[in-house]
Amino acid sequence: MSKAFASQADLAEKQVSFTKLSEHAYAYTAEGDPNTGVVIGDDAVMVIDTQATPVMAQDVIRRIREVTDKPIKYVVLSHYHAVRVLGASAYAPEHVIASEDTLGLIRERGEQDKASEIGRFPRLFRNVESVPPGLTWPTITFSGRMTIRLGKLEVQLLQLGRGHTKGDTVVWLPAERILFSGDLVEYDATPYAGDAYFTDWPATLDNLAALKPAKLVPGRGPALQTEQQVAAGLAGTRDFIRDVFASVKAGAAAGKDLRTVYAETVAAVRPRYGHWVIFDHCMPFDVTRAYDEATSHRDPRIWTAERDVEMWKALEG
Repeated sequence: MSKAFASQADLAEKQVSFTKLSEHAYAYTAEGDPNTGVVIGDDAVMVIDTQATPVMAQDVIRRIREVTDKPIKYVVLSHYHAVRVLGASAYAPEHVIASEDTLGLIRERGEQDKASEIGRFPRLFRNVESVPPGLTWPTITFSGRMTIRLGKLEVQLLQLGRGHTKGDTVVWLPAERILFSGDLVEYDATPYAGDAYFTDWPATLDNLAALKPAKLVPGRGPALQTEQQVAAGLAGTRDFIRDVFASVKAGAAAGKDLRTVYAETVAAVRPRYGHWVIFDHCMPFDVTRAYDEATSHRDPRIWTAERDVEMWKALEG
């Protein structure tokens, strides 16, 4: 391979920030690594996305304990990817919550995804031996909408459409207009779209925008703390998805093979998006999924560790 596989060469430490957004909301971010959201209610704490391993989650817990001693009662999975969920056991929550669609994905492809992601992200899965055997399973599932009250604080869990995966859940604090988007929104970071629905994703982002968030914690990138930043995060993600899919659809319609479409699409979008975090990591997966959707696979195919490497060799070898 002419290029190191996925993020295997990404070994540099990232600077962590723990940003207070309101009396109740915090964002744990690390220069484009996966983010974790924290909601502190009157009587309990909710964590949104857990980090990749229990050892990595301990740093989130340390930050939480600097601001509250309330119990961590809920962990919410915005979607099923291993890098988001395998740290859950560290929080010892009473409940792990996910959408029914996410539960279906865990059942269908959780084991394969786990092996796939551990191979892609060696730095994020340091201390992978701390992950308990098996998968992270929700104890509560919902469809469409669920409301949880942390004392007087209302927290809404919403499915607003498919995008990053078919099970995407956002967490919304209506009183403070703060949104935790999971990987439906990224900021200065490349959306991973290997399990995406390109056709649906822009409309789902419109549904997020309709909430009129004042602040937003994306899946990757810094917390967005003004309405202008929120709008930029939504627009940037929407533009990337549309630009990649438009290029891929045009190439597929012209009868070009995947390798050719990949080279043309990367060349077309790199000038605008190439400086975003994990661009080179994501593009082979994104274009492959977009090509599938544009041709014969409405639903994403399962990624395995073996398929990852074969794809990478075909496109980057």
